[in-house]
Amino acid sequence: MASTADIKNGVVLSIDGQLWNVIEFQHVKPGKGGAFVRTKLKNVVSGKVVDRTYNAGAKIEIESVDRRDFTYLYADGDGFVFMDSSDYDQLTVGAATVGDAKNFLLENQQVTIALNNGNPLYIDLPASVILEVTYTEPGLQGDRSSAGTKPATVETGYEMQVPLFVETGTKIKVDTRTGEYLGREK
Repeated sequence: MASTADIKNGVVLSIDGQLWNVIEFQHVKPGKGGAFVRTKLKNVVSGKVVDRTYNAGAKIEIESVDRRDFTYLYADGDGFVFMDSSDYDQLTVGAATVGDAKNFLLENQQVTIALNNGNPLYIDLPASVILEVTYTEPGLQGDRSSAGTKPATVETGYEMQVPLFVETGTKIKVDTRTGEYLGREK
């Protein structure tokens, strides 16, 4: 057991049998009354974000989370196979754990997987990835008052909005957190 003094960003807490990642925390010492810790927690499995307040010195349960580098190998049915970069062991991660990250996974891509007692919790991707546009309609210049966008499909099968000048075969930079177009790759 630990106390609220051990709370830091990135720490994983066990609350009522569920794992919660600390996104933000703030120690508050009001002029009147006891000190407390205000936290913003994100559920590791569902992604739900909640605010929670603890009295200073309250006992909390901190879980050990091992973040290791893996290389994405291939998709296998409902699972995704990764290889540990340090000992070359393979790990199959379920589609529910991978979540929206599947839209940006390319073979041989480096990712970080958070493990708790050998069970994968979530996958951290780089902030942006380079993907090739496999299909998009030709853009028409002219009949609009501002810059327009059009749908495009990238090599992972993900469909997104891109500017009209992007053509099939263009390599683009995509934000992995929002799925938005960031620019063309030179």
